[in-house]
Amino acid sequence: MFKGHPKGLVPAALANMGERFGFYTMMAILVLFLQAKFNLSGPNAGIIYGIFYFSIYILALVGGIIADRIQNYKGTIQAGLILMAVGYVILALPTTTPVTDYNLVLGITILGLAIIAFGNGLFKGNLQALVGQMYDNQKYGPMRDSGFSLFYMFINVGAIFAPFTAIGIRSWWLGRNGFTYDASLPEQAHTFLGGNMSVDNITNYQAYADKVSGSVVSDLTTFSNEYLNVFNTGFHYAFGIAIIAMVISLLVYMKNKKNFPNPKKATAPGEITDEIKMEAKEVAQRMYALLAVFGVVIFFWFSFHQNGLTLTFFARDYTLLSIGSYSFAAEIFQSMNPFFVVFLTPIVVGLFGWLRARNMEPSTPKKIAIGMGIASLAFVVMVIGSLGLPLFSEISSSLGGTPLTDAERVTPFLLLGTYFILTVAELFISPMGISFVSKVAPPQYQGMMQGGWLGATALGNGLLFIGAFLYDAIPIWMTWSIFVIATAISMFTIMFMIKWLERVAK
Repeated sequence: MFKGHPKGLVPAALANMGERFGFYTMMAILVLFLQAKFNLSGPNAGIIYGIFYFSIYILALVGGIIADRIQNYKGTIQAGLILMAVGYVILALPTTTPVTDYNLVLGITILGLAIIAFGNGLFKGNLQALVGQMYDNQKYGPMRDSGFSLFYMFINVGAIFAPFTAIGIRSWWLGRNGFTYDASLPEQAHTFLGGNMSVDNITNYQAYADKVSGSVVSDLTTFSNEYLNVFNTGFHYAFGIAIIAMVISLLVYMKNKKNFPNPKKATAPGEITDEIKMEAKEVAQRMYALLAVFGVVIFFWFSFHQNGLTLTFFARDYTLLSIGSYSFAAEIFQSMNPFFVVFLTPIVVGLFGWLRARNMEPSTPKKIAIGMGIASLAFVVMVIGSLGLPLFSEISSSLGGTPLTDAERVTPFLLLGTYFILTVAELFISPMGISFVSKVAPPQYQGMMQGGWLGATALGNGLLFIGAFLYDAIPIWMTWSIFVIATAISMFTIMFMIKWLERVAK
């Protein structure tokens, strides 16, 4: 699989794999943690989630500029890993729930997220720039797309196990304290403690409380306080696993640091070597092409990263969390995307290799356009599967509704199928986009342009909260329709620019 690729690819991918394991351990539970810990509404939790996701990627642009300026990519990457570990330490420290000093605890949580975002900004884009540099050698140049696909696959190995780890720790802590898991209980507990639960829903809540306790609960107030505290302490401990992942990633990186290349740089201020010399007109054309692609992929990431927000809400609120006799947590769906990335990448790479051998391989811009169309299809599936479902306000206990019974929920195979299709789309877009940037970006702007790709992702993530507002306000099938439209617009725009993008990338 790695034949014909530079030796630095594997250790770079391993370093990123550890970092991604920690990151996705957090992301699998973040929005549900914010709601369970602070009793935030979907839109308010979505705003924090969207700003955090925006910050991660926009700060990658800052990290790229910093590395380009100081010409120390390796040191910048190492500093990013250390900062992320510090942020996870802040999140992992348990605090009592229900929260007594609300503003202080929420502020500390946001501080931890901000430190993680800045550390990620120093790390992510610059590591991608290092990988791109490995393929600037003519010997490896033809393998660039497949190299980035393998890099992308490898880092998702860590992401597969992250949700299982987070869920396992949370469930272990619940079990140790005599409780079992129920996705809807934190919202119901907060509603009960706030005195906003109807008499009929109190009867339903009593049944839920008896079930997770394994016996009849005589004092619902005491139960509500205890369950919320245990539930969220389990989340804090899950964040602690990310610290271990960061340490492992840092050790792998430092052990192989001397073997990684440095992106080409000027030999003196204002002086560019012949190796990277480029006409100003060509530099401008390349920058325009990159900015055009960046603008288009905003709509894809706005849709795709709903997997940690509205699609996770949908798993909790509308999806049957069992198959046969096997029950599972809502967060488990977060492992589906990285699992499919690892499973499908060899197939997609093999397909591209088969086409390449016959001079039929689509250009990188065409691959991106195809991916946009596939993403649109994924949300069409969600539209069809969500027809007839009630408004969120009708099933939310905090809004006076009644949670759906198992018989009223949709099959988990709806989300499984959607994640499968979205992953195929992702494999046509994300690694290809990184490859396109590394191929087209002028050498002296490699770090900044990799940061620019992540900056475009940031703008898409900054719009994520719109999905949370729509989820609460309109029929759920209409929410998915917005993402069908967004990804379709992206596809047609890329198709319109195909010839120009292909010419610039030659």
